Amino acid sequence: MAEGRPRRAGVSSFGISGTNAHVILEEAPVVEPAAEVVVVEGPVPLVLSGRSGEAVRDQAAALAGFLRECPGVPLADVAWSLVSARSLFEVRAVVPVSDRAGAVEALSGVVPVVAGEGRVAAVFSGQGSQCPGMGRELAGRFAVFARVLDEVCAVVDPLLGRSLREVMWEESAEVLERTEYAQPALFAYQVALSRLWESFGVVFGSVAGHSVGEVAAAVVAGVLSLEDAARLVVARGRLMQALPKGGAMAAVQAAEDEVRMLTDVEPMVAVAAVNGPRAVVVSGEEEAVERVAGHWRDQGRRTTRLRVSHAFHSPLMEPMLAEFRTVVGELSFAAPRVAVSAAAES
Repeated sequence: MAEGRPRRAGVSSFGISGTNAHVILEEAPVVEPAAEVVVVEGPVPLVLSGRSGEAVRDQAAALAGFLRECPGVPLADVAWSLVSARSLFEVRAVVPVSDRAGAVEALSGVVPVVAGEGRVAAVFSGQGSQCPGMGRELAGRFAVFARVLDEVCAVVDPLLGRSLREVMWEESAEVLERTEYAQPALFAYQVALSRLWESFGVVFGSVAGHSVGEVAAAVVAGVLSLEDAARLVVARGRLMQALPKGGAMAAVQAAEDEVRMLTDVEPMVAVAAVNGPRAVVVSGEEEAVERVAGHWRDQGRRTTRLRVSHAFHSPLMEPMLAEFRTVVGELSFAAPRVAVSAAAES
């Protein structure tokens, strides 16, 4: 571009029959440099689909050949193109890969499946799954997660009396593991994560949760507003934290019916969670819990003492129930938009 103006040129063409054509050409505008390419770290999914299993395997073989012949194309770009520039058919396969060599090898053994019409369920965990820095990378990578986390923190922070994000991202594990902080942190993380999944087109047919996870499930199902759920979670964590320390929790390798035969004669022990057909957690007074766990150890069953500050979901929670019932009575509940299943607890 000369003297601040684009160059222009006139071109004329004269035909033998007398037809003339004229055109004015203008210099193209200067193209700004492309933004820096963001390198995606970690595994990416290679999504394949076709009208038959053979078609999916043929596509996998062709993709493996492409990856060998074009080593300069980033895997993240390939993964993006597979989900954004191709038709989706009923027979599918997904190959998670972290590097090119692993991708080529994995593509040689894809197992296509026919997409069904089954529903997707989300299960939200209870206290114990928190960890320092939880959600930091998701917030940095996905705007939806960051936005929803901001929304939850804006409601929780005034109730908590400090920055929840600071607790999640800057405090030590010892601080985050305090019940008054762990429960709001898990709630915020789970709500933000569920909204991220929904932004990808995932539709939950049903939701369930254990302990504080039930509150996140209630928000996703539309039973509780974000504001009411935040009040419930913060109050729940505060009341539990205020109880005297003590008690114990233990995971035992036994069926629920088997365990209840013992807890029926141990009034200060309760079944706190049923994690599987032969995976139960008991909670209560330390000596009583040890008697129950010891019984199963003597039978050759596996038992694990849980690292907790209180005996959650046990009779030792009784002193907080009256005030907690008052908090719950002030909330507004709506009919669920999504089916909700509650975890069995004592």
